[in-house]
Amino acid sequence: MTGFAGFGEAAIDFYDGLVADNSKAYWTDNRELYESDVRAPMQALLAAVEDEFGPGKIFRPYRDVRFSADKTPYKTHCGGIAGPFYVEVGPDGLMAAGGYWRMAPDQLTAFRTAAAEDRRGEDLERRLAALRKAGIEIGGEQLKTRPRGIGPDHPRVELLRHKGLYGWRRWSPDDVLHDAGALDRVVSTWRALRPLVEWLGDHVGRSELPRR
Repeated sequence: MTGFAGFGEAAIDFYDGLVADNSKAYWTDNRELYESDVRAPMQALLAAVEDEFGPGKIFRPYRDVRFSADKTPYKTHCGGIAGPFYVEVGPDGLMAAGGYWRMAPDQLTAFRTAAAEDRRGEDLERRLAALRKAGIEIGGEQLKTRPRGIGPDHPRVELLRHKGLYGWRRWSPDDVLHDAGALDRVVSTWRALRPLVEWLGDHVGRSELPRR
């Protein structure tokens, strides 16, 4: 893993400024900082992990405002993915995550079937407990109540409420963000998340529904 030397010294300042002034004028005036201190390092990070985690992709910096009440044009972070793994840099620092952020209806059916079953559900609970013990947070949107057909006394009723399931770890802005240690943070977190990602891959998998 070579070629990544950290995010640029201006990365956090760039996003602090964008939060304060999310306008085309600010973006145009500071576009070079985004390219040099944010996007180029993110490309280098994804290239550095490609052999182990697969090819990566950087998300566009522009927000889709068509159906949103918030019409600010730019995302206030830069995100990248490598399969089910995610990395983000922004004003809050660095984040590494892995799992399924949101499951499609067919994935959700498969997830609930597997998680409701004792053998597979208990296996998932053990994997999640190990992640929490390692300092990784567990996230994912949840139903406000239990899913239909699941009794209130089911031993995994809280787990079955999940509509997405992922683990994540965040580091506030610090000197490590600007050196190769940021790569080590991402890689170690993604490796720790492999048991969760593998469970989801084995028992949920990709959605077979057509994309809208």
